[in-house]
Amino acid sequence: MQILILGLVLWTGSHLFKRLLPGLRSRMGDIPGKMFVTILSLAAIGLMVAGYRRADPVEIYQPLPGMGHLNNLLMLGAVFLTGLPHSRGILKSKLRHPMLMAVVVWAIAHLLVNGDLASVVLFGWLGLWAIISMTLINMQTSWTPPPRGHLRSDLIGLAISLAVFAVIAGIHSWLGYNPFRGTYS
Repeated sequence: MQILILGLVLWTGSHLFKRLLPGLRSRMGDIPGKMFVTILSLAAIGLMVAGYRRADPVEIYQPLPGMGHLNNLLMLGAVFLTGLPHSRGILKSKLRHPMLMAVVVWAIAHLLVNGDLASVVLFGWLGLWAIISMTLINMQTSWTPPPRGHLRSDLIGLAISLAVFAVIAGIHSWLGYNPFRGTYS
């Protein structure tokens, strides 16, 4: 569990670095600063994966039967939100933080189907990190929405999201976690 928590602390620190220490981050320069965050983020992901896989299965709560279906629907929404910044659709002009919102949706979806301690720590922490990040960004910067796009772009984004979701589901199945079982308990 300590490896998982170390990865989460590293992830949080690297991603909040710009918000909490803006002077230091700006003195690093654009490319070196981004490289620093990238290297720390990759290390954090490695630690989170290793820590999660090594964690002892300590059950906190029993997921409700059938929650896998709601998880899949929420995950499709999270995949769609992740791609939204690259869209020219209508929704891009309505949502300020679609990628961070995707993390919150992803975290909630996974907490619906995983009631063990490692899952609660991992998904709960990352969901909370995304909410804190959105709050800090909103407090520190103003937002001018981009021009309203076209519904066609949102529909194309949805089609791409379905394809990406299929790939993600295939990878989960390959790893032994069938996302279409309905429940993971």
